[in-house]
Amino acid sequence: MRAITQMTFGGPEVLELVDDAPKPAPGPTQVLVRVKATSVNPVELFVRSGAFPLLGEPPFVLGWDMSGVVEQVDPGVHRFKVGDEVYGMPYFPAAAGANAEYLVAPARQLARKPAGIGHEEAAALPLVGLTAWHALVEIAQLRSGQRALIHGAGGGLGHVAVQLAKHLGAEVVGTASAGKHDFLRGLGADQLIDYRTQDYTEVLRDAPVDVVLETLGGGNAERSFGVLRQGGVLVTAVERLSTTLPELAEQSGVRFAAVGVEPDPAGLEALTELVEAGRMRVHLQQVFPLERLAEAHEVLAAGGVQGKLAITV
Repeated sequence: MRAITQMTFGGPEVLELVDDAPKPAPGPTQVLVRVKATSVNPVELFVRSGAFPLLGEPPFVLGWDMSGVVEQVDPGVHRFKVGDEVYGMPYFPAAAGANAEYLVAPARQLARKPAGIGHEEAAALPLVGLTAWHALVEIAQLRSGQRALIHGAGGGLGHVAVQLAKHLGAEVVGTASAGKHDFLRGLGADQLIDYRTQDYTEVLRDAPVDVVLETLGGGNAERSFGVLRQGGVLVTAVERLSTTLPELAEQSGVRFAAVGVEPDPAGLEALTELVEAGRMRVHLQQVFPLERLAEAHEVLAAGGVQGKLAITV
């Protein structure tokens, strides 16, 4: 089968298309999926470069997000049948190998693909969608009438979090470049702050928020404590290992939490319902064929992506 592999850490140039990768076979509780699409997330750039050696030393095949068609099932699997369209982010943070024509995955780490959207849109949702779900629903317990600040609102995680927060009944504030404001208003954002020309700590000084979802790093978590109401919560997707942020949060009278993400079929099914009800959509800035995966890595690394980048397989 075709797959994108890498033999060493490095830049996008280390990603190599091979035509003779071994086709996997499903084991107990697993299904074999013909991958139709995958997507690129920032974590893959760090793993590829060696900055975050999550998968150990190369060689390996990157990729977690996927959408495809079940081609074979283990006899003990009853959740899916051959021909079902499924999506998910299996195994994360262990290797899934989604940048390939086939993968095997535990049946209970996948969900049925949302009806009415293509495989590219479906494949772009799992990692960012589940991160947003874990952060806003499970950790922050965001509810109607509260105010939520989403940093990096126009990016992959951010634009999904804006929609989820709005669905939960919150008033949504987002930081994003001015060129993304119309896009984000269309997703339900109530207030937008251009981080290039405005200081969000000044803008929100007299209008604090209940929840902050921090997606950028670079000191934004520390600064965001100042815009939280007493008893509010800051959830970070990037500074998960900080030893200073919990202490700063306590001093500020707020709660600090780091969000991780893991395969979650119940969460995926909830996201599917939102998509099918028209309450959530994934915006794709660009779609690349598998052989141009390295180019997609370059585009994501350059910054400024609106929504997600998807890969057709």
